[in-house]
Amino acid sequence: MTENAIIECVPNFSEGRDMSIIRQITDAIEGIEGVRLLHVDPGYDTNRTVVTFAGRPQAVVEAAFQGAKKAAEVIDMRRHRGTHPRQGATDVLPLVPISGITLEECALLGRQLAQRMAAEAGIPCYAYEASALRPDHQNLADCRAGEYEALYDKLTRPELQPDFLPDKVFEDYFHENITTPILRSGISVVGARNILLAVNWNLNTASTLPAKAIAREVRAKGGSLPCTKAIGWYIEEYGIAQVSMNMTNLSVTPLHVAYEEVCRRAEEHGVRVTGTEIIGLVPRQALIDAGRHFLMKEQKSIDLPESVVMKVAIKGLGLDDLRPFNAREKVIEYLLES
Repeated sequence: MTENAIIECVPNFSEGRDMSIIRQITDAIEGIEGVRLLHVDPGYDTNRTVVTFAGRPQAVVEAAFQGAKKAAEVIDMRRHRGTHPRQGATDVLPLVPISGITLEECALLGRQLAQRMAAEAGIPCYAYEASALRPDHQNLADCRAGEYEALYDKLTRPELQPDFLPDKVFEDYFHENITTPILRSGISVVGARNILLAVNWNLNTASTLPAKAIAREVRAKGGSLPCTKAIGWYIEEYGIAQVSMNMTNLSVTPLHVAYEEVCRRAEEHGVRVTGTEIIGLVPRQALIDAGRHFLMKEQKSIDLPESVVMKVAIKGLGLDDLRPFNAREKVIEYLLES
């Protein structure tokens, strides 16, 4: 780890409707010196907010802890309802290496953070992805199987237990008629991973049938796009169905490749992709590569100013479909440079 190492943290909090609650969490994060809040992306129907912040590793880890601690205080999972899978107030909390630090170093920080969240904030934690202590905990979906409703089983069945548990969890937390912090906070999944892109493909239908079918056909598990995870759902806020995708390795499956494959599958199901919604932030290179791809398809020169290539990418992917897309507010590198 170099002296000027930078990491990013992208926690997902299970609240996307009451922004006063999210503001309390982001205030706790911004209260740590050396941390920069880059983006807050709430979703009403998913009832989930993606927060992105970056800085020196120790400062980011401290901010992540303070944010998760505050989330456990202000979010009550017993009352949570939303379309996105979830099992905790801080549902997933990944550390991402940006510069001067390796994924392995971030993985160690992730384990230390998970252990501290359990010991000091009373939040049970799985260590996942690069931080995983068990092979069956590497995948987020496996850690979150059963969601919040499986809380009791996950805390009492050894084969399902999180890697880090609060002290006296069995003596203190499940006495009859006692409301406890764990029932409010649920379980968090904490670790380290490389940059992940969360993207939703908008369909010109309200039916989830084609969305779910397309998701099955394209996701890495049994489908055509390596390093992707996908589900189909309906978003009442927009009145449309979406194919929601996590892209875990953009060098293997670039953004524009996924877009064109989802478009092709959509046509086979008699629907059309109208545009793209990016959740959180996007790496600069993903849009540059997409812009150049669309230029080459039109047999145009790719030797153009970056701002022009960005505009081509935004138009080609339909990033303005649901709301205006401002690259200065959505591209990681631009925010870190400003």
